[in-house]
Amino acid sequence: MYKPTNLPPNFDFETKSILKKLTEARAALSELKGYVNIIPNQTILISTLMIQEAKDSSAVENIITTHDEIFKAEVDKELINNIATKEILNYTLALNEGASNVARSEGLIKNECILTVQELLERNNAGYRLLKGTVLKNDSTGEVIYEPPQEADIIRGLMANLLEYINQDDLHDIDPLIKTAIIHFQFESIHPFYDGNGRTGRILILLYLMSKNYLDNPVLYLSRYIIQNKNNYYKYLQDVRDKNNWEGWILFMLEGVRVTALDTIEIIGQIKTLMQEYKAFLRKFPFYSQDLLNNLFKHPYTKIDFVKADLDITRQTASKYLKELSEHPDGLIKHIQIGKFSYFINVKLFALLAHDRKLMLK
Repeated sequence: MYKPTNLPPNFDFETKSILKKLTEARAALSELKGYVNIIPNQTILISTLMIQEAKDSSAVENIITTHDEIFKAEVDKELINNIATKEILNYTLALNEGASNVARSEGLIKNECILTVQELLERNNAGYRLLKGTVLKNDSTGEVIYEPPQEADIIRGLMANLLEYINQDDLHDIDPLIKTAIIHFQFESIHPFYDGNGRTGRILILLYLMSKNYLDNPVLYLSRYIIQNKNNYYKYLQDVRDKNNWEGWILFMLEGVRVTALDTIEIIGQIKTLMQEYKAFLRKFPFYSQDLLNNLFKHPYTKIDFVKADLDITRQTASKYLKELSEHPDGLIKHIQIGKFSYFINVKLFALLAHDRKLMLK
């Protein structure tokens, strides 16, 4: 039976196949890092992609809700009407706090950071596992496929070693992208928490890439790749434990970085194109401003109070602006009424993030 040991692993990670895939992944990630700068307001990009990542990462754990529920909850917490949506919003909070924590720690990922991320995800402060009995089972058959470390002192020791490995480059002279895959495997194998290990582990990937300056902003999210390749994800994880097949796992994760970086570049390009389209649309109105355009791209949903605050205008004026936009025959802004409250949807941004390309192309 496999038992995690201290890092680094005893394996030659510089095989011909790994180095070839590493070159491809690094090139895609470098292109993404530069491409992010084409969005005038990067806060808009980070916000929209973070919502998408929260949904996809939660879906890996079978926490399912709709884009519509998430977008509504983003603008008004009173519209949260299911547990899944609440957990996804917790994910965005945890990711934001994790990124801020790493920045405050000058690129170091500390124990406090990981504990805080998990606490915000699960809304408890249980910390690392103290009680025995945690096992990982096949969802379909109920068969136990892996038993992580059970003793609290072993879990704490392995986590201390993992943090040392993350923060001290001289422990393993290897490219950070390869280390990212090793770190993720080790964290998932330690399985240090009672709940939230998968989502915490995926946030840790992003935090590590930012700490090593592979990314300036939290814009690369592997969760959709993992969902699309979920069986292989768990297969390659287990193959390391059963067969010491590090190469298969590293190649799988490097391909995930490559594919996800290129997909994100495409999304950024589409958001930029949409912003230009909406800019041309807004110029038809005498009240056009860059602040109004930015407001419409912060989230797919907006409301009168948000426009009032962002444009520093009266509520009556904000209401008038949004009403005129939603009544225009171009149909780029849609007005909906939920109870006594009015909300306004950026139709094409919603479609882009919800992957409804037909709606987007109308």
